[in-house]
Amino acid sequence: MDYQYTEEFAKQLDQEDTLSSYRLRYKFPQYNNRNVVYLTGNSLGLQSVDVLQSIEQELNDWEKFGVEGHFLAKNPWVSYHEFFSDSLAKLVGAKPNEVVAMGSLTANLHFLMASFYRPTKTRHKIICEAKAFPSDQYALESQVKWHNLNPEEVIIEVSPRKGSHIIEEEDIIHAIEESGDSLAMVMIGGVNYYSGQVFDMKKITESAHKVGAIVGFDLAHAIGNVKLNLHEWNVDFAAWCSYKYLNSSPGGVAGIYVHEKHCQNKDIHRLAGWWGHDKENRFLMEKGFQPMPTAESWQLSNAPVIAMAVHKAALKDFDEIGIDKLIQKRQKLSDYLMFIIEKINGGLQDGMWLEIITPKESSRRGAQVSVIAHGMGKKLFDTLTENGIVVDWREPNVIRMATVPLYNSFEDIYRLGKALEKALKK
Repeated sequence: MDYQYTEEFAKQLDQEDTLSSYRLRYKFPQYNNRNVVYLTGNSLGLQSVDVLQSIEQELNDWEKFGVEGHFLAKNPWVSYHEFFSDSLAKLVGAKPNEVVAMGSLTANLHFLMASFYRPTKTRHKIICEAKAFPSDQYALESQVKWHNLNPEEVIIEVSPRKGSHIIEEEDIIHAIEESGDSLAMVMIGGVNYYSGQVFDMKKITESAHKVGAIVGFDLAHAIGNVKLNLHEWNVDFAAWCSYKYLNSSPGGVAGIYVHEKHCQNKDIHRLAGWWGHDKENRFLMEKGFQPMPTAESWQLSNAPVIAMAVHKAALKDFDEIGIDKLIQKRQKLSDYLMFIIEKINGGLQDGMWLEIITPKESSRRGAQVSVIAHGMGKKLFDTLTENGIVVDWREPNVIRMATVPLYNSFEDIYRLGKALEKALKK
């Protein structure tokens, strides 16, 4: 598209946007009696207008039924997690029996790695991306130590090439092939939290399986943001949070995916809990764990209903729109953001520029655009914040911005551009 850096052009794009009305379904923080420019959906999504009613439904049923709400509530609590199977399956490209809403992201990764990272004397190495989210790094390190192994010897980090911020897929494939029979697991963020790079999960999975390794992904920055086909790609396991692009409240209930070939394998070791036990005889209260033949067998406990009520309200818009239409708009928003940043760069003085470290190719990025503010650093971020522009700062020197199609507009991107120009003049 022949983009223009004008308010009129941005408003024209918003008028043409068939999803623009969904913006009215979200609650924005205010600055000078106006919605802030909120570009941090990659950290915490905005609240849907349906959330309060959804929570009140469960509170009212708790008041009305007490413990019997597990069976008599409008949305029976005993099976509350099952309300999400179809929605989550569509978002990650899976079968409904391969997903379950449960727990929190890092805890879920530990549960899954307890099943799928089973090192032997000869096959014990793990490949991950350099600059992975710290929680993933800590989880991998502690899993390795749990097996009395040395993380320095076991974990292989694939880094960007010198002078680049992007990890080339061929370098990941090379690391997999070089590790060969010693490789136990590949565990990578589907979208890198720092740069916003989308990894070729299909290609990585195929390569790892050729050498006999298990493949898992942290989809915190991928679900609700990029197109996923986990079942078709034959991914072994994945986990995600719901409070970023899924807008499901701070620390909201997370979720997992496990390929059905593993779900149906009762011999795979699971950290067992009552809610993962075969539901047909769960209430017989007998000894001896019998795993359900679904991803639910990794679920330890009953549903946190109040948190899930938020999740239920938040997924409504995804069900109505579908991920494909959201991705189409998201792509135009992030394209426009990159265009405006480059326009601004053209007017900056020597020694000052905004270096985009997110891949330019549309297939290698999602909603997030990350920049290094050369010659400015955190001062620029602080100035934007003080003027109602909500973006995200990551040490040592990166500003992250996410263009969320459910509630961001093209005028938001234009307003960000003007705020950047004003801040840079100071």
